[in-house]
Amino acid sequence: MVRRFPTVASESAKAILGETLKFPSGKIAQNRFLKAALTEMLSVFEPTNPKVNGVPTQEIINVYDKWGNGQFGVILTGNVQVSPVHLEAPGNAMIFKEGETPARREAYKQWAKVIKQDGALAVVQLSHGGRQTPITVNSSPFSASDVQLDKEVRFVGFGKPIPLTVEQITTEVIDRFVYAAKYAYETGFDGVQLHGAHGYLLAQFTSPTTNKRTDQYGGSVANRQRIVLEIYEAIRKEIPASTGFLIGLKTNSVEFQSEGTTVEDAVEMCKAYEKIGFDFVELSGGTYEQLAFQHIRDSTRQREAFFLEFAEKVSSWNIQATFSMLYFQIRPVFKNTVVYLTGGFRTVNAMVDAVKSGATQGIGLGRPITAEPDLPKKILQGAVASAVHDALDQNNFAISLLASNTQIEQMGRNSLKEANEDVTFGLSDFSDEDTVKRFGKAIEDFIELTKVQASQGVAIPAFITFEGVEV
Repeated sequence: MVRRFPTVASESAKAILGETLKFPSGKIAQNRFLKAALTEMLSVFEPTNPKVNGVPTQEIINVYDKWGNGQFGVILTGNVQVSPVHLEAPGNAMIFKEGETPARREAYKQWAKVIKQDGALAVVQLSHGGRQTPITVNSSPFSASDVQLDKEVRFVGFGKPIPLTVEQITTEVIDRFVYAAKYAYETGFDGVQLHGAHGYLLAQFTSPTTNKRTDQYGGSVANRQRIVLEIYEAIRKEIPASTGFLIGLKTNSVEFQSEGTTVEDAVEMCKAYEKIGFDFVELSGGTYEQLAFQHIRDSTRQREAFFLEFAEKVSSWNIQATFSMLYFQIRPVFKNTVVYLTGGFRTVNAMVDAVKSGATQGIGLGRPITAEPDLPKKILQGAVASAVHDALDQNNFAISLLASNTQIEQMGRNSLKEANEDVTFGLSDFSDEDTVKRFGKAIEDFIELTKVQASQGVAIPAFITFEGVEV
């Protein structure tokens, strides 16, 4: 029996969370739940044959076969890369002109199909790693400027970036995003989300920490966000809003760094996103250097949605806001664009309160739905009032992320039919302390293996293969 966060759901939960959401382009989400983008690292990756890289595998299809039966309103893919040499991690799915094959196109058609099984809208998250591309993949990645990421992730560092020229911004960024968006449209997806957060390339342009340019793409807020607006406009020239095809954006609200994007910057940017016509915006925060989740006080975490408590000071940066105050500054900017908040929702009552207060229209779920791929369905049926409460170290985001990646790999081992229609079949129950202890040993082995691979310059997908228990 899994352990859950203690709570009793309000009687209005089903009615409120089950309400439809209509986007400016005309499409309608069947409810308020958004399956947030979670990196899968399960696509083809062959360093010696890069043109085949990024083809979604049967494992990817199996994963979304489960989520596609979870009764979400919108399902985002993991971050699909638009450049074959600028990745978040080996094993990312990719869409790029040089790699076009019938097999890739068919895989994307199958991906869209399984996502939409029970009515969810299927949306591809498009991303470009920029300077956050592991050095084992690209030692000289493109970025807004030459500011190097001085950090290691899983013992792998990042190369010195090369600033994009104005011409390359068009050919290596805008054109690639447009090609990928058209590809998503042609293969049956309902829309795309541009990944403009968490320190990836678009965020490298919008953030003053990484954008030191003096041309039309640097300096003022309007200049720094120019690339995002130009991508939107270029996609809309090819796929008009009249088609109903969605264009959304994941954007940083704050970065929790001394020179990073401030709430005031975010407000100005969001006004432009509303004006130009984005269908939805998912508010997020942080970068590889300072992930937002690592700087939330315990008291804030206990209040669940990081966005709902205001007037907190964050760490030594003395920023007079956290996500929780965004309702008062950013949310009112949006009149037509639908707003999603992702991060920290664990109980139905917190979700309902966030909607009723006006803080958000949609509820984004990430790690809770790797433990329970059909959590929205259970909530809407009144079967559960909260997410699984795992026994992992709540102050160690890395371990929690590894556990989530592990569950995604487990989801990919079989189709829903092969799992006897049980979406949780074979998933590790991390609310079980014995399972967590076993996982701790697996992490130790994984760390040693990763050290060896990093020392050898080996670029491979980084998830733990772990035998779970049935929930």
